[in-house]
Amino acid sequence: MPKRHIYLTDIPLDEARATLQAALQAANAAQPMPAERIPLAQALGRVTAQPVQAIRSSPHFHCAAMDGYALRADSTISARETQPLRLRLGDDAFAVNTGDPLPADTNAVIMIEHVNQDHDDSLLIYAAVSPWQHVRLMGEDIVTTETVLQVNHVLRPVDLGALAGCGHAQVAVRRRPHVRIIPTGGELLPYDQKPGRGQLTEYNSLMLAAQIEQAGGAASIGDIIGDNPAALTAALQSALDAEPQLVLLLSGSSAGAQDFSADAISRLGEVLVHGIAVRPGHPVIIGMAQDLPIIGVPGYPVSAALTGELLILPLIRQWLGLTPPQASQVEAVSTQKIASPLGDDDYVRVALAELDGQLQATPLGRGAGVITSLVRADGLAHIPRFHEGVDRGGKLPVALLRHRQEIQQSLMMMGSHDPMLDLLATHLRLRAGGRLVSVNVGSLGGLLALRRGEAHLAGAHLFDPETGSYNTSFVRRYLREKPVQLVTFAHREQGLMLASGNPLGIQSIGDLRRARYINRQRGAGTRVLLDYLLARQGIDPKEVAGYEHEEHNHLAVAAAVADGIGDCGMGLRGAAEALDLEFVGLVWERFDLAILQRFLETKPMQALLETLRDEAFRDDLGAQSGYRSDETGKLLIR
Repeated sequence: MPKRHIYLTDIPLDEARATLQAALQAANAAQPMPAERIPLAQALGRVTAQPVQAIRSSPHFHCAAMDGYALRADSTISARETQPLRLRLGDDAFAVNTGDPLPADTNAVIMIEHVNQDHDDSLLIYAAVSPWQHVRLMGEDIVTTETVLQVNHVLRPVDLGALAGCGHAQVAVRRRPHVRIIPTGGELLPYDQKPGRGQLTEYNSLMLAAQIEQAGGAASIGDIIGDNPAALTAALQSALDAEPQLVLLLSGSSAGAQDFSADAISRLGEVLVHGIAVRPGHPVIIGMAQDLPIIGVPGYPVSAALTGELLILPLIRQWLGLTPPQASQVEAVSTQKIASPLGDDDYVRVALAELDGQLQATPLGRGAGVITSLVRADGLAHIPRFHEGVDRGGKLPVALLRHRQEIQQSLMMMGSHDPMLDLLATHLRLRAGGRLVSVNVGSLGGLLALRRGEAHLAGAHLFDPETGSYNTSFVRRYLREKPVQLVTFAHREQGLMLASGNPLGIQSIGDLRRARYINRQRGAGTRVLLDYLLARQGIDPKEVAGYEHEEHNHLAVAAAVADGIGDCGMGLRGAAEALDLEFVGLVWERFDLAILQRFLETKPMQALLETLRDEAFRDDLGAQSGYRSDETGKLLIR
């Protein structure tokens, strides 16, 4: 059996950074990159390697700032509105256009609108002109030898214009630090190939390379190395021989039987750190070989991205001569209790919304493999070491990942999951530029979030067996003191999602006694509906194998059935078709949006309501399998 590897250390983030810096200093690899000269057309976003002085003044001659006539100011002293002064063209005054050099022995320009031409060879002026009136003096903008840009400055479009204007065609910039990325793992395939069962798409290298390029570095990606210690060591040696500034070994940094990164580094150099007190991203490796730093990056994408943010990007900025970026920090209130490991710096991706002037932070999926949490995150919350977490309603610091203005104009929706909410978000963005953020907490969870003031609206499809209606009685029960308006989103078909070919021949709720079931979480409208249908058939939930197996959205249930974890689950027709499952329709239900009354007249909410009633959106929604949109946008009496 392959040997399992144990972490050498588990140290705080600051100590790990200090260890890396000490190793870089000892290897003379901590200083900024040397300079190279490149054409201005290629210099956008690059970093100046030295101060840049003007080669010539701008403008480099006195020139006219207006269309008109150049003349000597002292020759116009006698001009009066009641006694105009006559000037001879070619002798006393000279026609000029904007940008023309001033003729010799002139020091002012009178605008063409302020003169009358008396004859072809003379003109009349009606007021005296002051010296240097309507004249751009030589060096008015930039004077020769003046410092135009300082060292360690990121070049912007306006900077390129200034450099060209003062005589430069090239500029000295810092070389881009080169990072060599080596992906590892026998189960991985390049992202442009379709994986089979047991194979995974390798995309961490793509993501990290983009982080590095965006920060100003240059990245190159090697071939995927399988779980072979000799091959990994050879690939690492080859990367070191190319003398990049940094080598990244992706995956293989943990303590599994197929994790060989630490051993490969040890063979060629020294492992300095193996394990950092950070979540996610704990099994990071820091090493040195041939005076070059090597970082072993954890394989889960959220851990990899955080390792990039905390360790790799600061190095890129250091080598470019830039100070660490100051992320916009805000204070937000957590909508959920967040438990945190006591000894770790814990970083949590959150969705943000502003309600009544207070930022609310809702944690997104915390699994290290949940890359969608990276895509949907509005901010990165930090829970420092030796804090056990944050209670619901507690305050926590958040580094913004989006502009504050975009967050302020966003609508936060909590509640039941529906794939077509993404379609609504798309139409809202195209129609009005608005943004809808949807967090899945179940129908009841959404109503409770409204009661606590954590969301603008909630999605619900809660069936009341006593009244035979959807949502209204639940809104009255849970939001008794909160004025709420219900708006229909869609009618949609719920049913049983079954393995392809329906091998068990399941046709109704009564057949669940002989199937392994995949359930939804407590409070989900689909689970409320299931419990009602079971009770109507006289079936005790204990008779249903798998009743306690919970998933948090329709697609997750469908995926569990498709993977053979269960035989069936209840969900939407569209979710079943997305994963090529059989579907037995049971009921059409109404999915509503519960909107707090105080937000109804806000501009973002009005844009959402207009989108719901838009014919193009309704047609698009109604064309989806298992959906009806004939009542979409209809206001319901609470």
